[in-house]
Amino acid sequence: MNKIFPVYTLKNECSDCYKCVRRCFVKAIKIESGHASVISDKCITCGTCVLACPSKAKRVRNDIEKVKNILMPKNGVKPKVYVSLAPTFSGVFNNMPKEKFIAMLKKLGFTGVSETALGAQEVSIKTAEILCDKNDDKMLNISSACPVVVDFIRLYHPEFAKNITPIASPALTHAKLLKEKYGDDIKVVFIGPCIAKKNEADRNPELISAALTFDELKYWFSEEYINTEKINYDNEHFVPEDAYEGAIYPIEGGMNETIKKCLRNYDYDDVKDIKFLSVSSLETIDKLLKGFDENTLKSKVFIEALSCKAGCVCGPGVTDAKAGLDIMTKIINYTKTRPSIPKNPDIVVDMEYQTSPVENKKFSVEELKGALKRIGKNSIEDELNCGGCGYSSCREMGYALLRNEAEPSQCASYMRQIAHRKADALLRCMPSAMVMVDKELRVAEANNAFIKMFMEDMYDVYSQNPDMLKGANIEKIVDFGFIFKAALGGCADIHKEHYPVNDRLYDITAFTIEKDELAGAIIVDVTKTQVNREKIAQKAHEVITKNISIVQNIACLLGEHMVETELLLSSIAQDYDKDNSAGETKEG
Repeated sequence: MNKIFPVYTLKNECSDCYKCVRRCFVKAIKIESGHASVISDKCITCGTCVLACPSKAKRVRNDIEKVKNILMPKNGVKPKVYVSLAPTFSGVFNNMPKEKFIAMLKKLGFTGVSETALGAQEVSIKTAEILCDKNDDKMLNISSACPVVVDFIRLYHPEFAKNITPIASPALTHAKLLKEKYGDDIKVVFIGPCIAKKNEADRNPELISAALTFDELKYWFSEEYINTEKINYDNEHFVPEDAYEGAIYPIEGGMNETIKKCLRNYDYDDVKDIKFLSVSSLETIDKLLKGFDENTLKSKVFIEALSCKAGCVCGPGVTDAKAGLDIMTKIINYTKTRPSIPKNPDIVVDMEYQTSPVENKKFSVEELKGALKRIGKNSIEDELNCGGCGYSSCREMGYALLRNEAEPSQCASYMRQIAHRKADALLRCMPSAMVMVDKELRVAEANNAFIKMFMEDMYDVYSQNPDMLKGANIEKIVDFGFIFKAALGGCADIHKEHYPVNDRLYDITAFTIEKDELAGAIIVDVTKTQVNREKIAQKAHEVITKNISIVQNIACLLGEHMVETELLLSSIAQDYDKDNSAGETKEG
């Protein structure tokens, strides 16, 4: 579990559904021991996997404790920490006055709260200046506002990194604005709907100290038990001032709208040929850029590129029950327009975006064939391209195997084949008879032992192709069909010992596989065993009888011998008594 990177996996919670692999556009997910983990070098922190994960195993790094540490006094001095609040707040937290919301944030320990939209306004002014620069012959310009798109281009379309407008995002620009206003020693914490801002903060700690999502903020509010009814929010306001047209940035097309307003400061001839496109979603951006040749453009094109469909209002850090349209309309109603927009920006943060292309190792055809064989794909016909593994095709899965980012167990059809083979081998080698029947009492599965036991005369035919038996009525094969009826009804396992069929005895165990649909039975011929037991019992009985007779004879002989001995001894005693009496008389 990598808690350093903004997105990580709780492996014990991962349910091995591969939904994150399926939904991740750049396939920055690795499967190890059946569990998914994020490949940080490939991840662009769009948050799609977090939203897609049904078991909530994909998590966003919680930076609340980090921010609390930033807010803690150092050497008895309370630090000055300002919030850069993303403009989406006006749609997400529209149930309370903005003044109360500011008071709640300050209750957490922040010095002041400012709108990120102020930085967006500066970015729009600078972008308009770039587009109208006659010395800039770049025909394609792509916005730098969305950190996910910037990383997507840097990693997956590096040839277009030079086309990203060479200025920092609105959040970084706003942080620079606050530091110039209140001192370079202040700290800035961004709060908004974007997970990728955590990456942006990690890479630019001199401007943004930490980034929180709206979900984290809501949790923090609940953790602090802030009483919103009693909180005093008199005289609360955004610093250094309220934002204007920059507040429309979260909605797709909002940035273009503000740039067009900025272009009013330029001559019509300088701006008439500039084309504007609004594109949201990585899939669409990828289709636009793949194979595109900038030299085909006849006039300048500016692309407002956003990774989230419909814009930041649908960011992964806004798990809100509100409808997206509701949030959008609240943002539109909140946005104000300045009567005039300055021609030159007050703050600019120059930024060159370095490429970091993801290495796509090349594999030979033989290597791919070897990988495909690992998942049972030995021919083109075997390649189902079902997508169950999370990849769009079997070949894409094969390449993932070669990159050690996937496991054969992801292929459902292959695992099903393995399961069938194991089951078939087990059934085939079982010495006991096995049969399964459906709700119509038709044979669904039977092994060779069953055929030999009950259809011996047809064994040679059916043993070569047991499937021939499928569909036959079990009651026409055996006379204990009632047992299967009871098992299909969901009864507990049914045991019949020494069940007689013709001249044979069987031990039968029937069981439910699927109630009302499928039942099975294991049948053992115990005829010989039972006969042997009876013979053994008979022999034992004969031995016991004989032994009893012998014992009785011995007892009789012993009894007769004891009687004779007793008579002899009695006779001797009597004779002795007579002799003794005669001697005494003579002496007298």
